Amino acid sequence: MCFSLKKIHSLRFKLIISLMVVALFIGLISVLVGGNLLYRSVIAEANNRIQQDLNVARLIFDDRINNIRLSLKIAAFVSDHNNESFSTDSLSVSRVAKEQLDQLKLDFTGITDAGGRVLYRYGSNGSEKMPVLTRNPLVLRALESQQDVAGVIVLEPEQLQAEDLQTLSTTDNGTSYFDKASLLMGAAVPVFTGGKLSGVVYGGMLLNKNTGIVDKIGETVFKNETYKGRNVGTATIFHKDLRISTSVKNSSGNRAVGTLASPEVTQHVLNEGKKWGDRAKVLDDWYITAYEPITDISGNRVGMLYVGVLEAKYSDLRKNAIAVFAGITIAGVACAIVLGWMFTGRIMRPVTNLIRASAEIAKGNFSPKIGAISKDDIGLLQKEFLIMTEALKEREKRQKVESEIQLIQSENQASVGKLAAGVAHEINNPLTAVLTFTHLILRRDDLADEVRSDLETVASQTERVRKIVKSLLDFSRQTAIAPEPTNINRLIEDSVGLMRNQALLKDVDLLFIKKKELPALTLDRNQCQSVLINLIINALDATPPGGKIEILTQETDLKEDRGLEIIIADTGSGISPDHMDKLFDPFFTTKEVGKGTGLGLAVTAGIIERHGGTIKVRSKPGAGTTFVIWLPHQMNSGFSNGGIDYESKA
Repeated sequence: MCFSLKKIHSLRFKLIISLMVVALFIGLISVLVGGNLLYRSVIAEANNRIQQDLNVARLIFDDRINNIRLSLKIAAFVSDHNNESFSTDSLSVSRVAKEQLDQLKLDFTGITDAGGRVLYRYGSNGSEKMPVLTRNPLVLRALESQQDVAGVIVLEPEQLQAEDLQTLSTTDNGTSYFDKASLLMGAAVPVFTGGKLSGVVYGGMLLNKNTGIVDKIGETVFKNETYKGRNVGTATIFHKDLRISTSVKNSSGNRAVGTLASPEVTQHVLNEGKKWGDRAKVLDDWYITAYEPITDISGNRVGMLYVGVLEAKYSDLRKNAIAVFAGITIAGVACAIVLGWMFTGRIMRPVTNLIRASAEIAKGNFSPKIGAISKDDIGLLQKEFLIMTEALKEREKRQKVESEIQLIQSENQASVGKLAAGVAHEINNPLTAVLTFTHLILRRDDLADEVRSDLETVASQTERVRKIVKSLLDFSRQTAIAPEPTNINRLIEDSVGLMRNQALLKDVDLLFIKKKELPALTLDRNQCQSVLINLIINALDATPPGGKIEILTQETDLKEDRGLEIIIADTGSGISPDHMDKLFDPFFTTKEVGKGTGLGLAVTAGIIERHGGTIKVRSKPGAGTTFVIWLPHQMNSGFSNGGIDYESKA
């Protein structure tokens, strides 16, 4: 297939290449991740299964020991039932006991008297020997405890020779174990005559080169399953780290008796006494294995029991899965190319229209033509595009209106500020003169009482006008702040101390709930104290006798800036919802004429905003009002617009 240079660089071609790359990438990830997850899950399942198989193998191993114990117990019971006790002063033993021991077909059996002398010992060749003191750990433990004893023991070469087991302790290639200690399983059962210990019947089997147990495990657990000519499951009995009985085959096809376990497994299982469950190399093949220690009748770790399954079976499963994933990936890439070529032309048409419409919007045309609405996902995109254009229209209109309102408000505030500053300056000097001369006249002693009363009224009202003028000046000039590190708790305590007497006179509880170890804030201490005193005065005015005003502080975050909140809450009459949006307007007040200028909260809001903070109001008529002031840890001029938030509940 040939492509011109123009087609190669076309968006359609790029889209097809992108689909192919995405499909290839996803396929590759699927092959790697999927194959690995599959292999891990299979291996995990195999590990769980092999642990269960090890439990079954242990049951088979313990069951063989228990069978030996039960067989010897039956022999002892039959002998005692026939009233044929052991003779401790002769070489004669009961005929019944001898017949019972002959039928057990164990590698070694014997009878001792109560003193531990071996009266009869039957080895693999059935020979009998003269009485000697036994050194068999099973017999010694049974004589000591006068109870049945069963389990695993280790016999040294001379003990093996005493039990006539040297002919059994050779490997297939003729190598002798007789010069080493060997592992055995067996039992010893005490025999009582007339309630008195008269002897011990004992016996067992040599585990070296004994294939019965490992073959039983292979038959029971693994069903003798094979894979590529090899047994899937294997079992082994170790004496220490030496394989003495195994179904593992070496390269010659013979059982790998006489080979050693890996040092890592030996350290983990034998030395540390822990179970092993992991992949391990057994001779030339990797197996998923499980090991656990074998302990003798004294609790000493003397060997290991092993089961394992061939890992190659699961590795091949992983390879097959990866091959399947790879085939699916290649097929997916091919389909991506074909389908991409077929559908990109149709897909790109409405997209091109949207691109053209976007260019129109950039030029200021918010009613571009985008063509017919598709019935697929592109149609949803086209509908959302139309919604976006309508939203842009509305936002442009809203921004225009808001800009106009903001401009008008700014101009009004500037005009009000200039007017307030001019009026304040013009009135302040005459007021000072009037107040001064009034006080001078009041010092005279020849004034009539009626005149003095009128002059005092003039003085008080003139003082009130001065306060109004001062408020006008504060509002108009927005005094520059002088920030310094300030302990906010101490500032609030000082402010509360100034207002405490006034609160006591009105019978209102004024409480400051202080939070310890607050960080210092950078702020203008005097202006912020004015804010606190103004809000406390307003709260006192709104709170009836018996009410309560609480002030508390807490650290918080606002707009990703760390800061601190000052909360002033009263139990007063609350604020009407109709007044909430006018609360911080200049000259707005709900107090009686002569008791408020309407500038206190406006000045307060201005101070907070110049500190880069915010002030919120929450109120419910009849249930009190809460002012929340937020101040940043460090003043940020970029946040100088601050904010005012209202929350009213009817």
